[in-house]
Amino acid sequence: MAIEGIIKDWKKGQFKPVYWLEGDEPFFIDQVMHYAEKEILKEDEKGFNLSVFYGKDADWATVVNTCRKYPMNAERQVVLLKEAQHMREIDKLEGYVEKPSKSTVLLVGYKEKKLDGRKSFAKKIKQHGGEIVTTRKMFDDHLPQWVAGHAQTMGLSFAGRSADLLVEHIGNDLSRIHNEIEKIIPNLGDRKTITDDDIERFVGISKEYNLFELQHALTQRNLTRCLQIIQYFDANPKAAPVQQLMPALYSFFSKAYLVFGLSTNNEYEMAKQLGYEKMSPYVRDIITCAKNYRQKGVEHAILLMHEYNLKSLGIHSVSLDEGALLKEMIVKMISSV
Repeated sequence: MAIEGIIKDWKKGQFKPVYWLEGDEPFFIDQVMHYAEKEILKEDEKGFNLSVFYGKDADWATVVNTCRKYPMNAERQVVLLKEAQHMREIDKLEGYVEKPSKSTVLLVGYKEKKLDGRKSFAKKIKQHGGEIVTTRKMFDDHLPQWVAGHAQTMGLSFAGRSADLLVEHIGNDLSRIHNEIEKIIPNLGDRKTITDDDIERFVGISKEYNLFELQHALTQRNLTRCLQIIQYFDANPKAAPVQQLMPALYSFFSKAYLVFGLSTNNEYEMAKQLGYEKMSPYVRDIITCAKNYRQKGVEHAILLMHEYNLKSLGIHSVSLDEGALLKEMIVKMISSV
């Protein structure tokens, strides 16, 4: 069951006795835990019927005894076991999940780990009405789409490249992305659309000098613009360090290389075959890059990035700073076409 499905069931008054939330993406686990803590019970029910434990401090017997209690003046009680991956003897909870209380909703947050599905513990959770949800880190390609969808749940939308700018600056940290959006909201006034200007002002990302502008300039083979952006990066090392730029550019040109194996010339169909649900400026740049560089040029660009990535690490390199290395690499990429 997806995270959204759990919360949707709760809103309908449908609860399972045990929810085991595990896996690589802590944001989704925290999202469910937060909702359970704040929304399942009414305010006047929480005093006696909401219990929160943390794995480092809790012992299994106390958690089980709490789960066995009857709710007071409420239909159910909620027990949260957060950071359960740090709890000693957590397998001792197996006896409870085998016979869970019908009036208790137990949520276990088991971050960065997973139960062995072949063992009895995991099987008993499912056999006795519980739910195991395994979260996974989101692929970078899906981040802009997720950010747009997440903003929709908050009653917001993104304009221009603002969603891409946010993702490029933060990376695959969903909690931080959520927090940055929340920081922007008070500054929007009556507006419900986040713009590039908002990202620049309230998150601190330049809308003119960033990775996506560099990729766009590379796509257009605009050497002057590329050098301007690299000059900005050189003067603002935190804006786009070479350790961040190289993997991103490599990923971009690798996707452009995939274009040559597609079975259609229709851009919208090409976007779908590349794994994107809809066309965006980023996807359009990928397709344009393939057209402007052609297969030989894209292959050459990828080889250059490998060479200059090694140089940035001090391998086969003279003493050039990061800015000089980037400029040299991009001049060779554009002039080779």
